[in-house]
Amino acid sequence: MAEPLKSVLIANRGEIALRVIRACKELGIRSILAHSEADADSLPAKLADQAVCIGPAQAKWSYRDSTAVISAAQAFKADAIHPGYGFLSENPDFAALCEAEGVGFVGPSSTIIRSMGDKIEAKKIARRAGVPTVPGSDGAVSEFAEALAIAKEVGYPLLIKAAAGGGGRGMRVVEREETLEKDLNEIMSEAEVAFGDPSVYIERYLTDIRHIEIQVISDGVTTLHLGERDCTAQRRNQKLVEESPSPVLDEELRRGLNEAAVALCKEVGYVNAGTVEFVFDNTERKYYFIEMNTRIQVEHPVSEMVTGIDLIKAQLLIAGGQPLDIRQEDIAINGHAIECRINAENPDQGFAPSPGTITNFRAPGGFGIRMDTHIETGYAIPPYYDSMVGKLICWGRDRDEAITRSLRALEEMVVEGVTTTASFQAEILNSEQFRSGDFNTGFVAKFMTTR
Repeated sequence: MAEPLKSVLIANRGEIALRVIRACKELGIRSILAHSEADADSLPAKLADQAVCIGPAQAKWSYRDSTAVISAAQAFKADAIHPGYGFLSENPDFAALCEAEGVGFVGPSSTIIRSMGDKIEAKKIARRAGVPTVPGSDGAVSEFAEALAIAKEVGYPLLIKAAAGGGGRGMRVVEREETLEKDLNEIMSEAEVAFGDPSVYIERYLTDIRHIEIQVISDGVTTLHLGERDCTAQRRNQKLVEESPSPVLDEELRRGLNEAAVALCKEVGYVNAGTVEFVFDNTERKYYFIEMNTRIQVEHPVSEMVTGIDLIKAQLLIAGGQPLDIRQEDIAINGHAIECRINAENPDQGFAPSPGTITNFRAPGGFGIRMDTHIETGYAIPPYYDSMVGKLICWGRDRDEAITRSLRALEEMVVEGVTTTASFQAEILNSEQFRSGDFNTGFVAKFMTTR
């Protein structure tokens, strides 16, 4: 059995780095922040017990540099590395390097990351576990004749997806047979360039869908689910607003989704926190597995707010060899939570990034409101990274109260000096369609045309 963690190196930045630092402090774990030159004066660097610069601003020479991160962990005698999300969090080679060097990794094994990161292999594992998958190819497709045969079986429109893709990248919709060969060749070439892997698979393109995911946590013996998050309010496959529970699921569907997620985790021998993602067909009211994220998600606070379970602490405890001290029957969904991702972007200019210095920041407050952010007055947003500057999470006794509280908090929040998406998210939440709960992943795009 592993020893409880005494020190953890955080290989990330921004709000998630701060989130892990705070969890470490509450658990009595020494926190070491590995940061780039651009983040030397950031709030996480100020609040960590120790901080070390591992490279220049460019992520490939710092946050994505496996050798630099491992070296920092060894130099500061860290028991483990918490990768947060993005950067090295789902890199199986980095996890394998940690294993080889005897440094703990707060997450699943490199073998599991590799298996679930390959979309084709993940679908095979899901099928073995009895989890429904979107109708399509059973494996990688590289020949036009094979693609044509699949197209005739499942019908148009089709979706060609890179096996190594993710985050909405490496996808192409094919509307008709005449463009299939051209689309197949182009997406394979793009996948090779973007991911170093030309493998693609083909599946039916579902148009009237919601994006629903299940939060799971496992110590290797006990696997638990924390219910679903509905992430349907997206722009170009990037989530803008997430909520729990979903406004469209009945208890039978909810139970089926939860059981499917747990079955998949048990099939692969999953350990630590993860998210099993599904598409939900509004027309047929059926769900299909699409992928598993083998890390903590940006939107994990939504699940924390409705269950009262600290997922980051659970991650750290499991990585230290401690078993889960709760059972599935101990977990209850209480009320409703909504998260808005606050990005430094200008919605009126095609969501162009808006880096700069924050001249005035005031966080919203009050009952049921949580603001996860690393920004403060005087903070200069670097232009090298993701544009998210914070997450506003609001809890209510029911969905209506959660929406009302979110709108009040968005109005109360002040971020001056840069443009953010806050006002746009308020428009979304206050729209008749969002309030009704009756929408699909095309909702935001359609909403933007009517603003």
